[in-house]
Amino acid sequence: MKAADLPATARDLRSERLRLELPRVDHATAFLDSLNHSLPALRFISWAQQWRDPAWALEFCKHDAAVIARGEAVVFHAFEVDGGHYVGRIDLHTFDFEAPRCEIGYVADMRRQGRGLMREAALAVIDHGFAIGLARVHALSDVRNLRALHFAATLGMQREGVLRGFERDVAVAEQRRAVDHRHRRQQHEPAARRDHVHRRHRRRSHARH
Repeated sequence: MKAADLPATARDLRSERLRLELPRVDHATAFLDSLNHSLPALRFISWAQQWRDPAWALEFCKHDAAVIARGEAVVFHAFEVDGGHYVGRIDLHTFDFEAPRCEIGYVADMRRQGRGLMREAALAVIDHGFAIGLARVHALSDVRNLRALHFAATLGMQREGVLRGFERDVAVAEQRRAVDHRHRRQQHEPAARRDHVHRRHRRRSHARH
C-alpha cells in the first residue's frame, strides 16, 4: 500500500442510517453550520476555536478534497439518510503506508448527539480502512477530553498509553498529553513501544464490539 494508491480507494460510503460523502464545495454550508453550533464542545479541535464564515468553510472543503487527491488523507462528511441532516466529519490521516496504519479523527455536530449516529459513521470509516488494507487504525485524544476517551471505547478501541509532552497546548501554554487508542485487525502484537500498554485485540466483523 502506498500514497499513490489511496485516491483510488476514496469513495462515498453507506451505513444503515447514514450516507458518508467525500468532501465537496456544496458541503460547506452544512459543515459551517454544524461547526459554529458545536463550538462550545470543540475546545480540543485546533481549527474549531472560533466562529467561522462561509469563505473559510468553502476553502476548508476544497482543502479536504485536495489532500484526498494527493493521497494524504481520506475525508467524509456524514449525513442522515432520512432528512439529510449533517452528522459530522470523519477522516483517516497521518498514514504510515509501510505498516500500514493511520489515525482517525472525528468532529460531530453536537445537535445530533445521543442517537449513536457519529459512532455509526466512525465504524463505517474504520471498516473502510481495513477493507483497503490497513492493519491498524488509531486515535489520539487529549487526556482531558473525557468525551473523546469514552467515544473511542465505544468504537472497540483499546487504550494503549499516555504520550506525555506530545504537543503544545497554545490556549494554556502547557504540554498536552495525548492518550493513544488503537483498533487492529491483526491478532498478533508487534514489539512493545516505550510508554505504551499493549493489549491483545481481535477485530470482529464490521469492527463492532
